[in-house]
Amino acid sequence: MPGREEKDVLWRAADKLRGSVDASRYRDFVLGLVFLKYVSDSSGEGGFRVPDGARWADITAHAGSGEIGALVDAAMGAVMTANPPLAGVLPQIFGRDGVDQRRLGELVTLLGRAEFGGRRDVLGEVYEYFLEKFARAEGKRGGEFYTPSSVVKLLVDVLEPFRGRVYDPCCGSGGMFVQAERFVLNHRGRRADIAVYGQEANARTWRLAKMNLAVHGIAGDLAERWADTFYEDAHPGLQADYVLANPPFNMSDWYRSPDDPRWRFGVPPAGNANFAWIQHIVAKLGPRGRAGVVMANGSMSSRRAAESEIRAALVEAGLVSCVVALPGRLFRTTPIPSCLWFFDRDARGDVLFVDARAMGTMVDRTECVLTDADIARISGTYRAWRGGTHSDVPGFCYSAGLEEIRSHDHVLTPGRYVGAAEPSAGGEPVTDEVERLTKELFAQFEESARLDRVVRTELERLRE
Repeated sequence: MPGREEKDVLWRAADKLRGSVDASRYRDFVLGLVFLKYVSDSSGEGGFRVPDGARWADITAHAGSGEIGALVDAAMGAVMTANPPLAGVLPQIFGRDGVDQRRLGELVTLLGRAEFGGRRDVLGEVYEYFLEKFARAEGKRGGEFYTPSSVVKLLVDVLEPFRGRVYDPCCGSGGMFVQAERFVLNHRGRRADIAVYGQEANARTWRLAKMNLAVHGIAGDLAERWADTFYEDAHPGLQADYVLANPPFNMSDWYRSPDDPRWRFGVPPAGNANFAWIQHIVAKLGPRGRAGVVMANGSMSSRRAAESEIRAALVEAGLVSCVVALPGRLFRTTPIPSCLWFFDRDARGDVLFVDARAMGTMVDRTECVLTDADIARISGTYRAWRGGTHSDVPGFCYSAGLEEIRSHDHVLTPGRYVGAAEPSAGGEPVTDEVERLTKELFAQFEESARLDRVVRTELERLRE
């Protein structure tokens, strides 16, 4: 199984092609090759037919020729013809003018040497690794198809989708489904224990999701083609047991019909689709359905008439079970602070508030991730609350009743409810500790400035 170093080698090899491939198509180019390698290696066991001439061995035999791109395009076409569910999914862009055929051949050869062994989990791991790398490289546009894995894992660990229908109305590249499947398998379940339903509005992202599910052996229903969830609901009669979603934040350009039956709690404002997504998701929940949704922080406290009224109606209906304030910089693709909303058809009326802003670990200067310990603490707190064994922890979590939430005008920002953390182990109150550390920091700044002046003076003296 390829480790981190082997994956990095594959990425660097793929990166050599960047200059000779249209930047807007580069992601499709590399992931398409990984997928073709998968279907070739898993032919027979993965449910795909790979005709003669389209197998990886047939392609690598001509990797050094100037026609390698045309051979790959032909193989993609043959695989789609032999497997109707893949029709229109695989890219055929390898033989185009401008593609460096020599470097393409080198990448094909390197992928052929990688010891995947035809194992679905290994190639799936490589595919996910490449998705993450592309999301980081593409910045804001990467957020259209990729949700950070630690956020997805937290959603799944809280909801625990052991069995039933799992739905994502804006599924991106399908990461929610992959993590849900992994959760089931890690708990000794079977892939057949969950049924996957999704929709995606972007054509290229929809193709990524189709390939991602296929690589992981997930037989999901992502509809016959891409479509706008608000304009054309691909699963109109679906009643989901679990909904996992990371909708676009604060989307202003969206299809809005004021008389849409999904707007049970109020018509969302034309300039922001946050509460349109929330109401669509709530409308999809079955009798005992539960949902976890990533939202911009503004959704918790917006004072706009339509949004505050919808939020209040959702709370009064007993649908909101938990709100989690997330640490900053989890999303490299956007600086907008985020939170998680959890909904439950079987909720009991009160709401669990979790302030996780102090959690997370910086992996570099721009990105934070939730650790496994962070995820376990948040999900364990939710399970204890749902099971009736919860205890409030000042500064971290608090269970509020309806009357208390009303007193806050239905604003759901966790910081309003959890209060201040208890004094640290040394007995120092948090406010005093912050003041002390601030003074120490400013003192260090002053010392740094003093040393800077000394160094400059000495340098000037040496120049005399």
